[in-house]
Amino acid sequence: MIWRVNRESAVALAGSCAILMQFAHPAVAAGVRDHSNFEVDPAGRLLRTMDLTMAMVFGPRSAAIEAVRTVNRRHRAVRGPGYSAMDPQLLLWVQATLVYSAVTAYRAFVGPLTSVEADRYYQETKQIGLLLGIPRQRYPADIEAFAAYLDAMIDRGDVCVGQDARRMGQIVMRPGFPGVPRMAFAPLTVITAGLLPPALREGYRFKWGRAQRAAFAACRAGMPHLVAIAPEPVRWLPPARDAYRRLRLAA
Repeated sequence: MIWRVNRESAVALAGSCAILMQFAHPAVAAGVRDHSNFEVDPAGRLLRTMDLTMAMVFGPRSAAIEAVRTVNRRHRAVRGPGYSAMDPQLLLWVQATLVYSAVTAYRAFVGPLTSVEADRYYQETKQIGLLLGIPRQRYPADIEAFAAYLDAMIDRGDVCVGQDARRMGQIVMRPGFPGVPRMAFAPLTVITAGLLPPALREGYRFKWGRAQRAAFAACRAGMPHLVAIAPEPVRWLPPARDAYRRLRLAA
């Protein structure tokens, strides 16, 4: 199930949603602020994170284990006043943002995902989290308990959009690539705003009026049809295609 969901290029559009959700945790935002070149090279950092994530999901065993070691090695160096990247609570929140974003984007842009299928996806993601240092007992038991955990983190105010998150969020949504007008990222802004939990969308001060809601609704209505007819090289991410190719060769 984790391959079925994460292979979709359309699901990758939720990457900015996951990142903004992560920044909304003050301790995560502090760690990125103090121990990252994110503000200098946002695109490079996001691509490196994507590569490591894809290796853990789709890579051969050796590549997946090496990606886990790389992430753990980097996390051990990230610590400061009131935070540590090896804190299981922070690790759980970061993984929760990835699960939420992937499931929400799949349902919005690819097709239906039953509660049973969503739970299977969630259970499979736990295997990666265990390798990254999240104790099994920290995890909510199932997808319903997971949704309650995520809501509670926001409702209690453990996760809320502060100044650091808002500043770094602006860099994510307007990365300023040379020669690319900032308006080119307007569709991504609408998609990200539509996928975010409402409280975080408000915290990041996204516009969410009639025009934005209509644009997001149009994406939800049209994109599944495009995904359904897209050829495999367009629809599936390259690491997923490589993984399926390895299976065919092994068979």
